[in-house]
Amino acid sequence: MQKKTGLRNDPFYRQIFKLVLPIVIQNLLSAAVSSADVVMLNYVGQSSISAVSLAAQYASVLFMVFYGLGTGATMLCAQYYGKGDMRALQVVEGIALRFSLCFSLVFAGMALLIPEQMMGLFTNDSELISIGASYLRCMSVCYLCWGVTEVYLAVLRSIGRVMISTIMNILAFSLNIILNAVFIFGLFGAPKLGAAGVAIATSLSRLIELAACFVVSFRSKDIKLDFRYLFVKNKALFTDFVKLSLPALGNDISWSVAFSMYSVIMGHLGTDAVAANSFVVVVRNFGTILCFGMASAGGILLGNVIGENKLEDAREDARKLMRLTVITGAIGGLIVLAATPLVLSYADLTDTAMHYLKYMLLINTYYVMGAAVNTTLIAGVFRAGGDSRFGFICDTIDMWCYAVPLGFLAAFVLKLPVMWVYFLLCTDEFVKWPWVIKHYRSGKWLHNITREDLFSEDNISSK
Repeated sequence: MQKKTGLRNDPFYRQIFKLVLPIVIQNLLSAAVSSADVVMLNYVGQSSISAVSLAAQYASVLFMVFYGLGTGATMLCAQYYGKGDMRALQVVEGIALRFSLCFSLVFAGMALLIPEQMMGLFTNDSELISIGASYLRCMSVCYLCWGVTEVYLAVLRSIGRVMISTIMNILAFSLNIILNAVFIFGLFGAPKLGAAGVAIATSLSRLIELAACFVVSFRSKDIKLDFRYLFVKNKALFTDFVKLSLPALGNDISWSVAFSMYSVIMGHLGTDAVAANSFVVVVRNFGTILCFGMASAGGILLGNVIGENKLEDAREDARKLMRLTVITGAIGGLIVLAATPLVLSYADLTDTAMHYLKYMLLINTYYVMGAAVNTTLIAGVFRAGGDSRFGFICDTIDMWCYAVPLGFLAAFVLKLPVMWVYFLLCTDEFVKWPWVIKHYRSGKWLHNITREDLFSEDNISSK
């Protein structure tokens, strides 16, 4: 009985469940939009599903860029918030925006000017290239808005304001689904645009989300979306941001580009494999919602505790977070398993694609657990403690020295059947478990990264 009471009154569990719910809602809405795209495009045709799935890989890479920058900002902001230094948070936000806007401009320019060449990296099917190119051109506006909103919402989450970012995401994702239907099917007199309608809907919803962020910023008393901080230079914070963010950014880009190589491999194995994988990605996203939300919430709480210099408390909280991760990973696998018969009854694919879909879903019932543990430790626990370097090294070696070469070897040299290629690609998360868990147990990830005298004359200047 005493143990039960202690668990109920434990502040870590109370706080993490308070944070997890809004984060899970955000992730659920994100997965819902992706599934809505696939569901609606199912009525347009298999080629549209395949093309959008391939073109969306660029958004996935860009998302990981923003996630890496947001992580760097979160690592610093969570600890400085624990310390009570709000001015440092605004300067960190300005630094993160400098980087995110640069990446946004590059991706938007490429999507607008060379979309055919971008699609050509994933497939040699002329129909898929044509459909995907029109999608990418329309997505250029989305990329520009995204760079600003993701950084601002990451800073808000780092100080526990997850409900605000949840409301922003509800607004964007609800509009996205509604506008998807309007532009895909030509409702209310709108043109019937098919795959391009998905991109237009996404861009419009992101534009409105950015406008809503400015409204929230105007009403906020502390953390504002203030572009004047783009020009504030703080040597100490910039050094720390680069030191922490670049490995996190490199980690996320390295992982996401490598994961996109999976799509390159699948794309050259035929449209049946691509179409089946499009449905699998949607289901897997739903399966990982809870465990990824737990990782995000746990990282924020650990960062706050470490910023207060309570290192032993942080170590104990990390153990509690790992126990929760194992539970949520198992739940995620069960969600994928439960969804399998529903997806198989709904999908309108060729017989070959349906065969692939069935076994890909079964593989993902256990793959979710591998992803849950690694994400919680690398992107949650380690980064909360100021250690982003280990994840960068670990993921780069795992993906580029093991998974991607193995996939190309299996597909194009050994010419193994599609399902064997997919199975081998899905071993990547489990190969790195021994090193990730060993690093966690060593405690070398735990650091207080806050500084004193941040705003002395030696550290700060403005243009």
